[in-house]
Amino acid sequence: MKKQLSTVDYAAEQDKKDPLARFTNEFYIQKGQTYLDGNSLGLLCKRSEQTVINLLEDWKQYAIDGWTDTQNPWFTLSEAVGAKMAKLIGANKNEVIATGSTTINLHQLLATFYEPTDKKPFILSETLNFPTDIYAMQSHLKIHGLDSEKHLKLIKSEDGHTLSEDAIIEAMTDDINIIILSSVLYRSGQLLNIRKLTTAAHERGILIGFDLCHSIGSVPHQLSDEGVDFAFWCTYKHLNGGPGSVAGLYVNQRHHGKTPGLLGWFGSDKQVQFDMDTTFTKASGAGAYQLGTPHLLSLSPLIGSLELIEEAGIERMREKSLKLTQYLRDLLESLPETNDLVIRTPKNDVNRGGHILIEHPEAARICKALKAEGIIPDFRSPNGIRIAPVALYNSYSDVLHCVLTLATILKNRTYKNFENIRGVIA
Repeated sequence: MKKQLSTVDYAAEQDKKDPLARFTNEFYIQKGQTYLDGNSLGLLCKRSEQTVINLLEDWKQYAIDGWTDTQNPWFTLSEAVGAKMAKLIGANKNEVIATGSTTINLHQLLATFYEPTDKKPFILSETLNFPTDIYAMQSHLKIHGLDSEKHLKLIKSEDGHTLSEDAIIEAMTDDINIIILSSVLYRSGQLLNIRKLTTAAHERGILIGFDLCHSIGSVPHQLSDEGVDFAFWCTYKHLNGGPGSVAGLYVNQRHHGKTPGLLGWFGSDKQVQFDMDTTFTKASGAGAYQLGTPHLLSLSPLIGSLELIEEAGIERMREKSLKLTQYLRDLLESLPETNDLVIRTPKNDVNRGGHILIEHPEAARICKALKAEGIIPDFRSPNGIRIAPVALYNSYSDVLHCVLTLATILKNRTYKNFENIRGVIA
């Protein structure tokens, strides 16, 4: 590796050539702070702030008529935002809806598609999955009178950080009813091959769905072309929708004839919804999977943030994201002060999402030391540090500053000034 990579001049030169550099000014970045935690909570962009203000003004001006008479009518806003997200995952507009939360949407999808039989009672997932997904699966096994310890098959990781796709496929036995996997593993940042896994599942007659929380807005997908049965995701990470922003749900159109497992009045056909008939007439697409009234104030930031992402282009964002994470890795591997750090994220572009996981026995206190220097990483118990340079608002200079500061902290052992325990939120 060339020594110049760790110079300020090199990073500045890369920033000058960055076609997405102008989007940094669209975001609220605190002075003196380098924010590298966008895979936990994305920053607020000015367009999102404005679309929230616009909705408040519409509420003020139109009151009840806001459902139909505004520039972005509330009655169909979930569908409109869903259509914007569809472009990011390679789906048709009617296959995506903005609704609920990650966990609520997974409950809805399991209620719909998990139909255990004596011969096929098992749910297949993996030990590295985000806990809320596991909790939802356990819930539905219990609802069906099954034992979650027995009927939830979890693929183990050989190294504790990544999964073997061949091992996942090997676990797709005849007794598996449904498969739930993450597109990008939330700890290590490993990106799974969705096409390969979906093809293997369908060859065995198994439905398969993916949690896209750590990939949507960072990694482009082609879910419809790949034949994925369903997917779900949050919108407050790489989509910058804000804390608790309305989530997303995808259902392949070949399943649109199926009635959702959980029914709610906003899943009705829009033409008859206000007939108030007690017989449910479902919407024709993914909109049928909605439940109650949309959370409009938590939906409105996405109008602005998705507009920004569309303007930047998800392919260009992915290209820059890969370059930033590779630059981060190269710096960590080149500096003698960071040799004690262990990088757990796969090296190859095709296997890497939008963040890097590094491990150190003193990770919690190292994160606190970084924060004291104005650098915001993410700690993951027991010894993980996640760093996510986001394409829309982070730069090569941000990455360099982070690594050089980290090297100084490790060299001078200033992290010893902090306790090696996580905070309440980590």
